Amino acid sequence: MSAIDTYIVRTTLLAFLLVLVSLTGIIWITQALRGIDLMTGQGQSVLVFLGVTGLAIPVLAMIISPIALLIAVVHTLNRLATDSETIVLNASGMSPTRLLRPFLIAALLVSCLVASLSIYLAPASLGALRKWQAEIGADVLTNILRPGEFTKLGALTFRIQGRQPGGLLVGIFIDDQRNPAERIDILADRGAVQKDARGSFLILQAGNLQRFEAGKRDPAMVAFSSYAFDLSQFSNTVQNITYGPRERRLGDLISPQPDDPVFKKVPGEFRAELHDRLFAPIYPVVFVLIAFAILGAPRTTRQNRNFAIAMIILTVLVVRIAGFGFSTAGVASSTPIYLQYAMLAAVSALSVWTILRGIIVEAPVNLTWFAESVLARISRLRPKPHSPG
Repeated sequence: MSAIDTYIVRTTLLAFLLVLVSLTGIIWITQALRGIDLMTGQGQSVLVFLGVTGLAIPVLAMIISPIALLIAVVHTLNRLATDSETIVLNASGMSPTRLLRPFLIAALLVSCLVASLSIYLAPASLGALRKWQAEIGADVLTNILRPGEFTKLGALTFRIQGRQPGGLLVGIFIDDQRNPAERIDILADRGAVQKDARGSFLILQAGNLQRFEAGKRDPAMVAFSSYAFDLSQFSNTVQNITYGPRERRLGDLISPQPDDPVFKKVPGEFRAELHDRLFAPIYPVVFVLIAFAILGAPRTTRQNRNFAIAMIILTVLVVRIAGFGFSTAGVASSTPIYLQYAMLAAVSALSVWTILRGIIVEAPVNLTWFAESVLARISRLRPKPHSPG
C-alpha cells in the first residue's frame, strides 16, 4: 500500500475500534444490569456473573461492527474534506475509484472480523451461554431458596436469613424429617454449596445439630465448626440441552440431520440463520460503498455536507431495516432471502455507478431555499434585546 492508503486505512480502523469498543461496552452494560439477579437472587459469584453476561459480547460486536465502520468512514471522509486533502488528491490526478481503495481495504478487514464472529465465535458463545444457564437452572437449591422464607422439599425444610456475594448463605436453618426414626434440626451461622465428584454438599460453618430420636425424651445436641449436609438429590445434572439454530455450527445449518427434532419443528429458521451468517460480512462493504458514493466526491469547504450525512443515515437505515424484514420473512419462504441478495447487489451497483460518474449528492435548491426561509422566520420571531437607556 502507498502512504496515502496506509494513512486512510489506519485512520479508519482506529476510529472503527474506538466506536466499536464504546458502543459495545455501553450496550453490554445495559444488558448486564438485567442479569444482576444472578448475584442478588441466585447467589452466584461475580465471576459467574461476568462470564454469563460476557458471552453476549461477540454477538453485540457482530451487530455493531457495520455501524461502527460506517461512522468511522464518515469521520475519515469529513476529516479529509475539512483539511482539503480530498480536493488536493483529486487535483493531483487521483480518481474516485483510487481513493475508494483504502476504504475498501478497511471494509474487507472488518468483514473478515464479522465473518469470524458470525460463523464461529457468536454461535459458540451462545451455545456456551445456553449450557451455562441450564447448569445454573438445574441447581434446585440455588433457585428456590429465598431469604426469610421457609421452603419445603419433601421431608426437608430450609430457611436462610440472606445471601452474600460469592454464594455465601447466612442464618441457615434445616429441619430434616426424612428418617422416621429420628428428626434432625440444624442451625448454622453461614454456609456455601460445594460440588465435587461425590455430589453436592452444603458446607455449614459455626452451628449446632439437635437429634430427636424416637422413644427418647431428651435430644442429643452437637456443636460443630464445620458440617457437610448432603444435597445431591436436589442438584440435578444437565444431560440433554436443546440448542436452537443460533447456537448451531455452520455445518449443522448447511446440512442438518433429518431426524433433528428442532429442524423438524422449525426448518425455516435453519435456512434464515444460515443466510444471516452469510449476509453479516457483506453489510460492512455495502455501507462503505453507500458512504463513499454520497460523501466521497471532492467538495469545497463552503459546500454543506450535512445533507449528505443525513442521506447516508437514511439510506443505511432503510437498507438495514429492509434486511431485517427480509430475514424475518425468510423463515416462512426462501424468496425474501433472494430478494435481500438482490437488494444488496442493487444498492452496491448504484453506489459504484455514482462513484464512477463523480456525482455530488447535494440538497435540492427548493429544499435549501425552504430551510433558509424557515430559519429566517424563526430568527425574526425571537425577541430583540432592548438597548440600554
